[in-house]
Amino acid sequence: MPLPDFTENLQPYLDTLTELLESQDAEKAAEIVKTATVSISETDFDNWNGGTPTWTLRFSIPPRNYSQLISEKNALETQIDRAFSPVWSQLDAGWLVVEICPRIALKKRHQISSGEIPQSVRQNILDGMRLDGIRWQGNREDAEFLSRIFDLEQLPSFDSRFRTAAEDIWQHRVNNYDWEDDWIFTDKRFQLLDGPTDTFLKFICEVVHPITQPSKEISGKLVSDFNDQLSPYGWVLVEEERIAGRPRYIARQENSDTNTQFTRAHEAANTLDANWMSREIRRIEVAIDTDPDLAIGAAKDLLESCCKTILEKEQIEVKKTSTLPQLTKEVCKLLKLVPEGIPDEAKGVESIKTLLGNLSSIPKHIAEIRGLYGSGHGRPGNYKGLEARHARLAVSAAVTFVDFITETYKRRKATSESSN
Repeated sequence: MPLPDFTENLQPYLDTLTELLESQDAEKAAEIVKTATVSISETDFDNWNGGTPTWTLRFSIPPRNYSQLISEKNALETQIDRAFSPVWSQLDAGWLVVEICPRIALKKRHQISSGEIPQSVRQNILDGMRLDGIRWQGNREDAEFLSRIFDLEQLPSFDSRFRTAAEDIWQHRVNNYDWEDDWIFTDKRFQLLDGPTDTFLKFICEVVHPITQPSKEISGKLVSDFNDQLSPYGWVLVEEERIAGRPRYIARQENSDTNTQFTRAHEAANTLDANWMSREIRRIEVAIDTDPDLAIGAAKDLLESCCKTILEKEQIEVKKTSTLPQLTKEVCKLLKLVPEGIPDEAKGVESIKTLLGNLSSIPKHIAEIRGLYGSGHGRPGNYKGLEARHARLAVSAAVTFVDFITETYKRRKATSESSN
């Protein structure tokens, strides 16, 4: 029987193996076969005398169980190998190695309540790194990088000559150097594509770690690219601290209100076809909880970009010396924010005018706050900035203005085009 039939449907063979072991009173070995996660893969090939492959049949068990039977491991592997030998010989597929190994054990693993990242999104992120020529391990060796996420001594080797993933990686990435640079993307031990979301997030955070990628420009671009893919699923990489002046990022799950707010802001940027607005929104998302001064500065820049974009689209000259309040005044004049056709005596018109007047004053106040507290100015040594809650207030106000102004511009543009 050809081997592919065996690899595609292991269960009948495992049932046979279990029955053989139980008939030999090898109860512990039979229990391992019944409860383990079982896989088979070709791990070596001997070119001598026409070539003979070596296949490794792995029984992965929980690390705690593995630790309890480590002294019996070799004897149990021998029991399983001998019991399976008459079945394997019928396949005529080469040599077989039986191995009992621990299942993947993550360091400092935390639970994720929601927001799973689909395989397609993970693939896009990894493909983007390939296209940009980014080395995921950066300035580190592969094992050094991965040991910050995985326990490499508890993961199995895919090379029958070695026992652990640590030895495996050293052999093929240092000694022989015969694995491709992006081998990790498809290695099933690390499950980047189909494993836990927190594993994948830890991986990409290590990709932009200052030790891995010391270039602020490259890491900043990567974070922006990653967040473009992650934000629709409620995740964003944010700066947690600085190491030698360089940001270290962690993954943060956004709450639905914040996520909706930024979604509206991105929709406004798309409506205006303004890539620079999208970049400023992304800067705000990253900084709003960790760097309030930067978030406030970016909120002011977002308002300025929105006003300039609308004025330029309407071919209204924008002077380089124009302040944000001046730009806002021009936009409000262009859009005629108070709806036409509402008589002054209509109920609520004064409230509408007051509300719209307050809306148009948002950019002026944010510009003033930015001048006092936002990024872009040198500060004395005893300077104390605003807190994250103040940044959230300023950002919410800025996004409300951008959303309303853009929606108004879109409606008036559509009305104008339909009347022509």
